[in-house]
Amino acid sequence: MTDHPDAILIIDFGSQVTQLIARRVREAGVYSEIVPFNSAAEAFDRLQPKGVILSGSPASVHDDNAPLAPQAVFEAKIPVLGICYGQQVTAHQLGGKVEGGHEREFGRAEITIHKSSPLFEGFWTVGNNYPVWMSHGDRVTELPDGFEVIATSPNAPLAVAVNEARKYYTTQFHPEVVHTPDGAKLLSNFVHKICGLAGDWTMAAYKDKAIEAIREQVGDGKVICGLSGGVDSSVAAMLIHEAIGEQLTCILVDHGLMRMNEANEVVAMFREHYNIPLVHVDAADMFIDALEGEADPETKRKTIGKLFIDVFEAEAKKIGGAGFLAQGTLYPDVIESVSFTGGPSVTIKSHHNVGGLPERMNMQLVEPLRELFKDEVRLLGKELGLPESFIGRHPFPGPGLAIRCPGGITRDKLKILQKADAIYLDEIRKAGLYDTIWQAFAVLLPVQTVGVMGDGRTYEFVCALRAVTSVDGMTADFYPFDMAFLGRAATRIINEVHGINRVVYDVTSKPPGTIEWE
Repeated sequence: MTDHPDAILIIDFGSQVTQLIARRVREAGVYSEIVPFNSAAEAFDRLQPKGVILSGSPASVHDDNAPLAPQAVFEAKIPVLGICYGQQVTAHQLGGKVEGGHEREFGRAEITIHKSSPLFEGFWTVGNNYPVWMSHGDRVTELPDGFEVIATSPNAPLAVAVNEARKYYTTQFHPEVVHTPDGAKLLSNFVHKICGLAGDWTMAAYKDKAIEAIREQVGDGKVICGLSGGVDSSVAAMLIHEAIGEQLTCILVDHGLMRMNEANEVVAMFREHYNIPLVHVDAADMFIDALEGEADPETKRKTIGKLFIDVFEAEAKKIGGAGFLAQGTLYPDVIESVSFTGGPSVTIKSHHNVGGLPERMNMQLVEPLRELFKDEVRLLGKELGLPESFIGRHPFPGPGLAIRCPGGITRDKLKILQKADAIYLDEIRKAGLYDTIWQAFAVLLPVQTVGVMGDGRTYEFVCALRAVTSVDGMTADFYPFDMAFLGRAATRIINEVHGINRVVYDVTSKPPGTIEWE
């Protein structure tokens, strides 16, 4: 990670919502970085943070090998905020006592404020009750020296416990989740009023710092960037081009599995507006010939991945001497890969865009977005002047339409699917719903049904429509279209796309389903 003089370190003990803490801190204009507890000591030394936040956890401080904070955190004379398990581990490490709760408390609770504090100055007042979100079993039963209780709830007598002299603040509830309505304000007070940070971490400042870092890493070397047309690779390409200009070459491999006219739109935008060297490789015949009739989803993915690498490698050799490969790896990928449980190493995960390519080509990775969340990448895209049509694009899978065409793949089926997908997205845009929906697409099912068109009998494919809302793609709910919208979309698809005579809507959430069908 790059150098940030005013930073908050978030120590992750395995909570499902630790990312939300980082989001709230960044929304307050302060740079934050999440590290797993088992590498927190090194990160603390490196980052020299102005404050530390300790996350929640499914663990108990009484577990064997219970996760702990580095003792240096409590010796550094900087503010500390402990959330849920963070409260318990603070008490445990500073000489207090933690016991298993007699009743597990999960969900909405009311806390009563007993004493004022800079932690909730400006929105919570003494004597009043406020809604928060609890999720805990253990609780602190004896506070360390110097701590006092300043807020309680019926099941959490130590809802907020603080040591104002040492600037240690602990909450049994989770301020980072939306179910604690004033939680973002509390976290903002911690970083601004208590840690004294200015809130000047902006996308403009990030852009300047990232450009410096790219120049320092690359020097006068050549960089190649696999361009898919998605927001991550587009923003990465724009940022790197701003840093090193003609030293960057983008390669767009059109595997024939993109949305209708997508490859041409991406090429036109980059060639007409940005003057970035771009190689457009039309490899559709190679890919579709290899996939013809293939029905197994894993074989489809592996075939596409291998061919992509082959084409990319051949084109990169033509450029000659490229020592760097650019990827649009984002911060959630990095967090997952250095997980609290000691998941796979960062190098394995960071190759997710072009699997295995760096090892085969002996190139160094350039990943200028690896500190950013998806919404921050979109803000950076605006800062770089990318058009809204690219910044707000729905995610699109690497294997493209191959995994939206269950059963054997043929050129005809792909053309049918592209047309149906384009009509569906057109109707979504006309209804003003595109930005509300996380992802929407058509799926061509390997099922034919009897229909009647005019006076004739048809026997054609079924098209399934899918639309979901999500924050990060890890969980998703189906979008509740009104029936009039679905009726319009279905009528247009059946009338305008030869080969489809029936349309259905997928109302499965994730879990239990996945967003994609394969």
